[in-house]
This record gives sequence, structure tokens and C-alpha cells, in this order.
Amino acid sequence: MCGIHAVLSAASSHHDISPDLKRRLVNRGPDYLGEATRRVGVGGAWSLRFTSTVLALRGDHVAHQPLVDSSETGSVLCWNGEAWRLGGQPVDGNDGEAIFSRLTKASALSPTVACQERDDIILDVFRGVEGPFSFVYFDEPTETLYYGRDRLGRRSLMVAESDDGTLILSSIAKACDPRWKEVEADGIYVLRLCSQQPLLSDDPAVSSSPHSPVLKHDWLAGNDHADFVSSIGRFNNSLPSAAATAGFALKPSSPSVGMLKQQLVDSLRLRVLLIPQPPLCAAADVTSRARVAVLFSGGLDCTVLAKLTHELLESDQEIDLLNVAFENPRVIAQLEKEAKPGEVVDFYEACPDRMTGRKSFTELERSCPGRTFRFVAVNVPYSETLAHRHQVVSLLYPHNTEMDLSVGYALYFAARGKGFCANADPTSTSSSLVPYISPARVLLSGLGADELFGGYGRHQVAFTRAGYAGLADELLLDVGRLSKRNLGRDDRVMSHWGKEVRFPYLDERLVRWAIETPSWEKCDFENVDDAAGVKAGKRVLRLLALELGMENVAREKKRAIQFGARTAKMESGRVKGTTLIS
Repeated sequence: MCGIHAVLSAASSHHDISPDLKRRLVNRGPDYLGEATRRVGVGGAWSLRFTSTVLALRGDHVAHQPLVDSSETGSVLCWNGEAWRLGGQPVDGNDGEAIFSRLTKASALSPTVACQERDDIILDVFRGVEGPFSFVYFDEPTETLYYGRDRLGRRSLMVAESDDGTLILSSIAKACDPRWKEVEADGIYVLRLCSQQPLLSDDPAVSSSPHSPVLKHDWLAGNDHADFVSSIGRFNNSLPSAAATAGFALKPSSPSVGMLKQQLVDSLRLRVLLIPQPPLCAAADVTSRARVAVLFSGGLDCTVLAKLTHELLESDQEIDLLNVAFENPRVIAQLEKEAKPGEVVDFYEACPDRMTGRKSFTELERSCPGRTFRFVAVNVPYSETLAHRHQVVSLLYPHNTEMDLSVGYALYFAARGKGFCANADPTSTSSSLVPYISPARVLLSGLGADELFGGYGRHQVAFTRAGYAGLADELLLDVGRLSKRNLGRDDRVMSHWGKEVRFPYLDERLVRWAIETPSWEKCDFENVDDAAGVKAGKRVLRLLALELGMENVAREKKRAIQFGARTAKMESGRVKGTTLIS
């Protein structure tokens, strides 16, 4: 995880990073901050300034960014994310350096090589990356700027252009300025920097912009992939024949259950193994050695991830479970009204996700002998929510609704990892909770499971209205807009604490398998009540939970995070989620 900031402006102008923006970039990447400058245009009239901050999680050293070639005037790469595979092969060592090595081969080509050929080489490098990422790359020989986000938009990248032609690319926005937009995750964007064009000319017919119009290159080359979802695979919207589904029902022995387990194990193996020890663990007074933490509501998606992570990690590695609950004045007033005389209500422990979390934690401990799971109760007082409100709003931007704020609060404070856990001191006789800050810098999120496997109530509604055809349309809609909805927002909010959130359900290969699998092999609304006693929505995942020995987890209902953690409607029950933040 890193912070990216790049500015293309007139060399005579000054567009320094504000102290607040630099602080937030450093929060994303606390291990290193680096800068590089390049001049382009006639007489070096335009300046390119690159800033990167680094959270070192790959390789055996901190890779100093921006990555630059051996020449002080050469190509530059700002890389934010993870390349799990490059050209179909696993990446050993630091992934940013591996990508830059391939990119500089294009820079080293003879000047007589056509620009299009250089383009093809560079585009193929980025097209060959599997994993979450965003990037800005300057190819010095052709004075061309490339930038973009991965196919699913799992890492943030923002863009703004001012009236004087200054172009800014950044992981986070400088302020809640309407000029800032999220870069779409639909391809690789290319700017030819016009070195032969008179810049800032008095002739109005001559553009003062330092670049030609922005071009977009699709993630997949050619026209035969036009119907691919997020440039990953073709959605299987086939309808079953009566003979194919006669007596058919998903059950633990169904092939899709076994395939899902294998896909998840392969995805998690990339995301939880070989994580370096967090710096905080080096402190002599720190008892925790957790490298991985799970954003843990106790629900189906995250608990399955915790169980499979247990099966992959060495037995001496601890796993933190971050469970967030908020002091919601509106809900507290209702609880106190309903309480019996003299009864003291613990409103944190009364949060739905806290109660579910503790039940699932107990089931994990029972089914994972020898593993230390640490349940971290992240309790957020209302006063602290208000104190961080401005910060959260600025990180959410350009998302700006009350629902964005409710979800953002939960993710922001959960990612911080500051809460209470059971006293683990073997010499202590106290069973009380003690303050705790998770040192883990890798967070696992269950996001994506509902969209892929039919976990929302509207999926059952769609099936009821129009059968498998309606269900397929609804699933296709959800999967197709994953890259356009919340992932950039979530990345900005959680990365603020120097943490990297990883989405095992959104591994490209798992997504491809899921969208190419018929809908009736993922959810089973035709058989709402089955012998296993699990709900029809996400039934393939529920059956996997049963196979993993977690019967209670398999039967947990879906609950939105803002209601489970009680961040929704803190002041008034009449506020709508679509209301703009005031």
C-alpha cells in the first residue's frame, strides 16, 4: 500500500502539496517518502512532479518510490498496490520493482521504434498484472504519461484539472473540491505530452495544455472481449432446463462447494503468507505478534475467511478479529427507555455485530484448536465519532452521502484496530478487558461475497419475480458495478491508518470462476428450505461454512455494516442514506 501524488504544471507555477495532504499520504505509507521531478515541453516549460509514500509489505526491503531508472532524467513509476501475478506467473520479491523492470525494457528500445510498439509493450505489462493496484507511469523517451486503477478498482486514484492546465493525480483529494473525480477502473489512460507544441501561446487557436487529449486503452485488447464483465470473464446467464434442475439442490457434496473452497484457499494463500513482521511487534513490551487482522462482524463472509486463514498460517501466528461497535445516542435512548428499573445497559455489547461477533468467535475457537484468535472490541464513543467526522468526510470524497458516512465511520475505526481484548497475561488473575492496539498491517475484508453469490435480499426478490433469468440479471448488475461503487472510498478510509485491506473474494481468478458458474450453483432460491437448514442466498458459501465445522456461522443472516455496528442515523431516525452530507 502506498500513497501516490503526481502534478503536471507549468514550470513557473507552484503547486506544492499542502501539509495536510502530505500528512495523509504519509499515513497511507509511513515507511518511506520520496519525490522525483521531470521537465517536458519546449525548453522544459512544463514540470512533472511525483511523490510516493510506501507501506512496505512485499520483498525483503523497503522499495524507495517513486521508482526511477538509472538516469536522473529517465522514466518514473509511482506504484500503489499488489501484483500477485505478472504475466500469469507469481511475483517473487518486491512487485513494484518487478513491474518497473519490465517497463524500462520499453524505455530502452531504440528511438526508431514506433511509439505504438512502445505503447503495446507498456500496456501489456499493466494488462498482465493480477491484483489490486493503481499507478502513474512516465515513459521518458516518448514523454508519455500512463495512469489507471485495476479492473475492479480496489485501490484509489483521483484526478483533477485546473483552469491553467495543471493536471493532478492523487490517491486522495486535496479537499472537497468538485474538480476531483475518481479515475474510472475501465482501462489504462494515456497522455501524450506535447513536447513539440508551443505551450502557453498567445494564439487562442493553439492549446495551452501540455498534453494531447486523454486516450483510454481497454484492459483487454481487441473487440472479442466486449461482453466481458470488468474485463475478467463472461457472465453465465444461461437458464437451466427443466431436466437439469429436476430434483437439483445445492448440498455439501455439490462440486461448486469444493471449487469455492479451492478458489478461496488459493486467493488467501497469496494474501496471508509471507507478510513481514509489523514494526510495532519489535517493541519489547508488545505481546501481540499478529500480522493479519480480519474485519470481523461475525457474519458468514468474514468468519469463513478467518477459518481458512487459520488453516494456512503457521500455528504460532496470531489472528486479530476487529469488531467495531458505536455509541449511537438515538439507539441508546431507546434501549434505556426499554430497560428495567436499575438495569445498566452495555450499549456496545448490545450492538448486533458485537453479539454476532462474540458467538462466531466462540465457534472459531472451538473449531481451530491451537490457534490464538484475539477478539478486539473496538468501542467508539459518540464524542470520538464527532471528533473524527471532518477527517472521515474528507477521505470519503467524492462520495458524500449519509450512507457513505455511516459505512465510512465503521471501516475507519475498525481499521485503526484500537480497542479492548481479554487479558492474555498468564500471570494475571483478572478476566477483565485490557486496552489493545492491533499491530497487524494487513486487513482481510469479506466484501464481494454478496455480489458474487447472491447474498442481498433483492436477489431473492429478483428470482421470485422472474426466476433464474431475473436472478442472473440482478447478479450481473451487482458484479458489473463493483468497480464503480465503493472500493476507492473504502481504500481511502482504511489506508489512513497505514493498513492495507485485502479482498480475498475479489481475486480475479475467483471472480472469473464465480461469474462463469451458473447462478443455481451459487444460490438456491428454488429450494428455500433445504435439508442442511441454511438460507438460499449465498448457499454455496453457507455450505462451505458447514463443511468447515461452523454450523452457527452458516446460518447467520446478512446485515449491513452500518446497522450491525450502529453507525446509521445517529441523531435522527428520519435521515435517508441518500441525503448529502451537510
